[in-house]
Amino acid sequence: MTSTTPLNLSSLLHMFVGMDQERQEVYERIPWETLERKGRDPNRMVIAVAGAVALGALAFSFVRNQPASPVAPAPAPVVEAASAPTLPVAPAATVATPLVVAEADLYAVDEERLLDLARAHAEWFAVEYFAVDGSEQSRASLASLLPEGVPVPEAPPGIQVFVDWARAWSVSEVAALVYQVEVIVKSLVSGPDGGFTRQPTRAVTIEVMIGADGSPRVTRPPTMVEEPRPAPHSLPLTGVPDQVRESVEATHGPVVGGEQLAGGGYLVVAMVTDSDGVTRPRTVLFP
Repeated sequence: MTSTTPLNLSSLLHMFVGMDQERQEVYERIPWETLERKGRDPNRMVIAVAGAVALGALAFSFVRNQPASPVAPAPAPVVEAASAPTLPVAPAATVATPLVVAEADLYAVDEERLLDLARAHAEWFAVEYFAVDGSEQSRASLASLLPEGVPVPEAPPGIQVFVDWARAWSVSEVAALVYQVEVIVKSLVSGPDGGFTRQPTRAVTIEVMIGADGSPRVTRPPTMVEEPRPAPHSLPLTGVPDQVRESVEATHGPVVGGEQLAGGGYLVVAMVTDSDGVTRPRTVLFP
């Protein structure tokens, strides 16, 4: 055994002191990060939990201090009124009645309008009656204007008749709402060479009746009558001064005669040649 001497004791103390210093150096080199991975610090968890509790308390206090929003009242229950049972309603029966105009109603219309209606219908009928163009359309139109049972006119092949004009000469009422209309007709007829020849003026009497519906109708085929030829007007033509004659003949044509006006002028009748080459008498005012 080693004896303990003061020298040895000093050596031992020195050795223990050195060991203690080495132990402290070892503890200072411990890797703390390794120890933190192995286990979480309980102090941190306590701090996190305390923070969460504090935030929750603040949120609850904020929500509690906010004013409460008004609550919308619940809609009242709708009570449906008991509806009475609807019974099927039968549609009203409508009976179509024809329009019937009484004779008194027709006479209530202005008489001139009735005369104009009869006159216009007679002129239309005269045009359809005398015109012949060979078409079925014109025959159908005339058949609708003639009384029932009366045949339409028949024309030889190749004959065409065109109405130049038709005018009512006179209108007279012969019975209640029955009128006789005298119509003058001028027409042209086709010839073998393809030209047209003007026909003599013809006058016919057409009887027109205003029906109960207010429509005019021809009662029978027309009656041929003599063309009305009124007496000609007498025009007292006298000689005119040479100066008037020479002036009118220089601008218009030969002077037939004239009539002096109250103001000093003259109405001179001269033979004037028109643009179609026909010379016709014409009245010329001078000056």
